[in-house]
Amino acid sequence: MTAAPEPTGQLQDGPLGRELQISRRFQQPLQLVWNAMTESEQLEQWIGRWEGDPAAGKVIFRMTAEGEEAPPEECIILDCRPPHSFAAETSVGDNVWHLRFELRQENGITEVVFAQRASDESLGSVGPGWEYYLDRLVSVLTGEDASQVDWDDYYPRLSEYYEQLR
Repeated sequence: MTAAPEPTGQLQDGPLGRELQISRRFQQPLQLVWNAMTESEQLEQWIGRWEGDPAAGKVIFRMTAEGEEAPPEECIILDCRPPHSFAAETSVGDNVWHLRFELRQENGITEVVFAQRASDESLGSVGPGWEYYLDRLVSVLTGEDASQVDWDDYYPRLSEYYEQLR
């Protein structure tokens, strides 16, 4: 049995204003981590897939880890500087999320800092959600099965920590 996940996110000032930031560190090369976070076939292993032409500045994103009921999201690409930074705005109906991530490598360790604008939605659901998805990314990049990461270990157990960040 694996240990229950602990919350790691923090509120910080960043390019999106006040943002929730969560980081993960990998022993894999920067380019490999970038590919896992941006190539549709690799994204599908841990969160979802995109369809369309990113060169046009937007794609349709479909969550694959949430079942067939998850609605498609329009994803407007605001910044993309491979293999170091990406920013986008996603929306489903009236809900809009401002997301970004940065990758940097030092001494053979690649660090991902993922961020979402703090005012987009309740941190009590956003925080556990990104912890869950980033741990699924960890599983994929370490050769494990992402489906072994259980959503029930994250929500609602981590919600109180994230609500108290405000």
